[in-house]
Amino acid sequence: MVNWLFSREIISKNYDMIQLYPGLNNKILEIAEGDEDFRIELIQAIHNGLIELKAVYSKGHEEKDEVVIQQIRHKLKPTLVMFDFEDLVSEIQKGKVILESEGFTENYSTHVLELNRLLEGAICEVNLLLK
Repeated sequence: MVNWLFSREIISKNYDMIQLYPGLNNKILEIAEGDEDFRIELIQAIHNGLIELKAVYSKGHEEKDEVVIQQIRHKLKPTLVMFDFEDLVSEIQKGKVILESEGFTENYSTHVLELNRLLEGAICEVNLLLK
């Protein structure tokens, strides 16, 4: 128990320097309930999901494949909502609206660039929780 409390304190101190998702660390710690192995697995799952979202969403855009984009959006939306990635949820919704109303236009390409920028920030922040 002492090791978990010590590592939690260190993670909390380092994480406080970053403000993109201020509640993320506490949410993960709450769900892990003191199980350090589970905490690491949860962070890795979130990290891998964000990387997958970026890769698959970009590939769907490149290949102009609405089905691929819809599938990855539906797969990861619950995780994004659960862990309060509100900017990502909002941007993904924006892309859905653009895609449904305009298709693969320049406006949609701009959306993909913005989503990738946001995902890079989220991936970096989650990565810091692994250290």
